[in-house]
Formats: sequence, structure tokens, C-alpha cells
Amino acid sequence: MPLLFKICRDLPGFGYFHDRKRYTTHLYPIVARILFRIFFALFILIPLLEIFLLIKVGGIIGALPTVFMVVFTAVLGLLLLRHQGIYTVGKVQSALARGELPTEAMLEGVVLIISGAMLLTPGFFTDTIGFLGLIPALRRRFILAVLERGIISSMQHGPGSRGEGSGESRGSHTLEGDYRREDDE
Repeated sequence: MPLLFKICRDLPGFGYFHDRKRYTTHLYPIVARILFRIFFALFILIPLLEIFLLIKVGGIIGALPTVFMVVFTAVLGLLLLRHQGIYTVGKVQSALARGELPTEAMLEGVVLIISGAMLLTPGFFTDTIGFLGLIPALRRRFILAVLERGIISSMQHGPGSRGEGSGESRGSHTLEGDYRREDDE
């Protein structure tokens, strides 16, 4: 029995999903509710963690140095984000110029946007997550792990992809042929 099914069968209002036929067709509302609960919990827990850390650090080094550190990490993070963003845009442009799909560079851009949002959020925990997203080696490792798990598999060989392994070996639906207009004759 899939893990998600085991989790969802105990949720209130989902008892009728024990039927296997209905399980596959009604899986998306269940997943949406679970994701909503997870994001709602994070929306509550992360600010509480940030407040806790700010109070603890403020108690150790004082209020003004704590505020200065939060502002300093935000400014430093934005400067690093700008540098990494320009570099990533250059990678996207060079991949497009070679006729390749810039999947990894585009995903790096997404990670950089999320890191920038984390850096703009005041607090030490979100700043740490944001700075981890700015380290190129960690960012690439995270993106490759996402691609290997197949979470974003459609982007690897999507429409317009000219990379190796994307043509005939994957069952291309491109038809080749000649045409002529009969109106011009």
C-alpha cells in the first residue's frame, strides 16, 4: 500500500478512499490538502523559530547588534544574489546560443529567486537557507538531485530540446516531408 494512501486514509473525511479504483482518481485533492497543511505548518513554525532565534541572539549580543546583523545579512545576501543572478543569466544565454535547453541554468534561477526571498525575510534561519542557496556547488547538487528523482523530468527533454537522447531514441513525433501550395499554380 503506498505511503501517501496510508497517511490519507486516516484523515477525517477521506474514509471512502479505501476503494482502490477511487483512490487513483481522487488522489490530487488529498495531496493538495496535505501540501496545504504542510505549508500552513511551515508558515506558522518558521516565524516562531525566527522570533525565538532573534530573542536568543538579542539576549546574548544585545538588541542593536542583532538588528545590525539582520540588516547586514540581507544587504550582503542581495549583493551576492545579484552577482550569482548575472552569472546565471549568462549561462542561460550561452546555452540558448548553442541551441541547448538551459534546464539546469533555469532551475538555478528558480533557486536563486527563492534564496533571495529567504534573504529578504528578516531572521537568522531564513538567512541561512538563503545563503545555502547562493553557494554554487550546493545549488547544483540540489538541482541535480531534483532532476535525478524525476520531480522535474519533463523539463529535461521538453519541446524544443536538442540535447542528446531527445530525438528518435525517445519516440519523436516529428514528421518530415515536403509540401507545395496548390493555390499558386
